[in-house]
Amino acid sequence: MSAVVPAAARSAGRRAPQSRLEAVAGTAFALPAAILILAVLIVPLMVLAVLSFTDYRLGAVGMKAVGLDNYAALFADGVFRRSLTNTFLYVAIVLPVSVFGALFIAILVQARARTRSFYEVVYFLPVTSTLVAMATVWQFMLHPALGPVGTLSVDLGFGRVDLLNDPDLALLALAAIGVWQVIGFNMVLFMAGLSVIPRDLYEAAALDRAGGAVDRFLTVTWPMLGPTTMFVTITSSITAFKVFDTVVVLTRGGPLGSTETLLYVLYLEGFQYFRIGYAAAMTMVLLAFLVALSVLQAFALDRKVHYQ
Repeated sequence: MSAVVPAAARSAGRRAPQSRLEAVAGTAFALPAAILILAVLIVPLMVLAVLSFTDYRLGAVGMKAVGLDNYAALFADGVFRRSLTNTFLYVAIVLPVSVFGALFIAILVQARARTRSFYEVVYFLPVTSTLVAMATVWQFMLHPALGPVGTLSVDLGFGRVDLLNDPDLALLALAAIGVWQVIGFNMVLFMAGLSVIPRDLYEAAALDRAGGAVDRFLTVTWPMLGPTTMFVTITSSITAFKVFDTVVVLTRGGPLGSTETLLYVLYLEGFQYFRIGYAAAMTMVLLAFLVALSVLQAFALDRKVHYQ
């Protein structure tokens, strides 16, 4: 017994320096990433939060603290409230269509044998294209006299429709473009989730008399796609909230402010009117919405997730 105790003590003594060495090595490996996150994300966010409580203007040599005045002015600003409404309406259109539409397309494409690769490329092409470069194409397609959309509306008996210059339809047109841009990426994610669902689950469902396509989807496919659905929903909502390029290129917030979104108004305040303090407060509100929405979606969807 006396020989065992010293041996155990020596073994513990050898493990202690090794553990410290592993801890130092782990810290050394993580340090560059930590410094990068600190420099790129944490510090700018802290500076932004400080600026939101000031009256700083771009190019000014001084500034003064204004407390919560910027935040009070935000919610008293009719332009900000309108942009907030437009943004939520845009998200309410783009989010469900891009998620459930992508899931439907993924199931159809997954069932293809010889033409699957072709459809994957076709649906994923909008993701690889630069939307600013595609703006000319969309302007032509939505042109009331020259574009195919205007021609189709005439053929269907609706008359000439100028989508981008109609206050009631402009935001819907931008939402359709937003769905077109993101649905291919979501489809690829859903196809990745579909490819790892075990086949024996479908066989078990068939033995339980769930042999129909709808029954298989509800009992096997949809529950097993829980993690993918949660990820796609959160990323799609963040992308929809950050809509900016289509507004700048196609409508510039018009007509009559019907397509002014939160990020576009933020850009105008910060880089057109140089009200950096006010724009910083607007950015903090946008960030709060994104964080709250992501947390809410994560908690709501996590209860229904079946991890594989």
